[in-house]
Amino acid sequence: MNPLYRNDLPGQLPQSWYVASTDIPPERPPLYGETRADVCIIGAGFTGLSAARHLAEKGLDVVVLDAHRAGFGASGRNGGQVHSGFNASQRSLEKAYGRDRAKMLWAFSQEAKSDLRGTCQEHVNDAMYQPGVAHGFYTAKEAEKQTDEIAHLAATYGYDQIRPLQPDDLRALVKSPRYQGGYLDEGGGHIHPLRYAFGLARLAETAGARLYDRSEVVEIRHGDPACLLTGDGCVKARHVILAGNGYLPKIAPRVAAKVMPINSFICATQPLGAKAADILSRDIAVADSKFVVNYFRLSEDKRLLFGGRESYGIGFPKDIRSALIARMVHLFPQLSGTQIDYVWGGTLGITLPRLPALQRLAPNVLSGAGFSGHGVALAGFTGKLMAEAVAGQAGRFDTLCDLDVPDFPGGAALRAPLLTLAMSWYALRDRLGI
Repeated sequence: MNPLYRNDLPGQLPQSWYVASTDIPPERPPLYGETRADVCIIGAGFTGLSAARHLAEKGLDVVVLDAHRAGFGASGRNGGQVHSGFNASQRSLEKAYGRDRAKMLWAFSQEAKSDLRGTCQEHVNDAMYQPGVAHGFYTAKEAEKQTDEIAHLAATYGYDQIRPLQPDDLRALVKSPRYQGGYLDEGGGHIHPLRYAFGLARLAETAGARLYDRSEVVEIRHGDPACLLTGDGCVKARHVILAGNGYLPKIAPRVAAKVMPINSFICATQPLGAKAADILSRDIAVADSKFVVNYFRLSEDKRLLFGGRESYGIGFPKDIRSALIARMVHLFPQLSGTQIDYVWGGTLGITLPRLPALQRLAPNVLSGAGFSGHGVALAGFTGKLMAEAVAGQAGRFDTLCDLDVPDFPGGAALRAPLLTLAMSWYALRDRLGI
């Protein structure tokens, strides 16, 4: 079955708290017949919508095609957490690429966060950006290692918005008995991701981009112009941007070889009222050091939005709820018996080194994917860099293209079974605490 429809019906948004708390705009019509554009973008999530906005603001004629609708995929379903850096430590990036290049990557991530905050504050207020993201560790050894990384960020990168937390300090902020230390990053934060995606779509259309819903691209015929075929239409474009990430259909084997789609799930409790302060004493986002990560935050109506339980098949498990509740109650025993009002899942993209996979697939075809859990800020920034490249300023895009992101062993055909074995091992390590 086509992975675009394995877990979802065409155009039907999930029954999530995000959907329930958002004024959903009407669907846009699908593409019918032939049209021409300077740029055709596949995927109307953070990456594609950001690229569309920036390109349209430069005066280019832009078409965006989505198999479902704007904000439908991971961009409208994720935990909403805005993290600093990449899903790799700066020390590891220095070792792999040298300090100068690592500093450039850090500057990119800082710009990504700044762009997101500015867009929320100036154009998408209902995304409700809130500062602060914490990280919890299960062992003192993990916490000590991160304290050294924090000191390195301050000394080498001048980043002073992050501070380590001793166990008692963290427990005063995050009311779980499990964590043995952590840190708080005031330079990160969280948003309502679906409202943000809808806001980006409005900005792109206001700038002149044309968005089409339920317009799955089934074939790309390379050339100048390229021709992108849907079931009912065709776009002929001088440039193409692939921005489907974990939802990209099987039209780009070189992207599929590097980017593994995985599923993650979130539940939303009933409104907790005054009891919310017994979970988090401040409106921050939190993630932890489990390899199969837990991530959570409070909603504006004081629900706990609790995410985790990754799976590595295309299909969602039959029972999402039970495992999520077990993980949540393990962290917060005080939530035992709490009613769960919403449960949903989505598909993100990861790479082997957990760094984004940016590629030039042809002289006029660019791709950006594989944000590996850091996509709330980095996906939109990647869209911005691809817009720069299309407009003739490819230097920053090429810098990320040069990151060492190898194919999964066996390519797209074997990536899922091999990664399932690896993830099962790491999940066992999480349970054993090793």
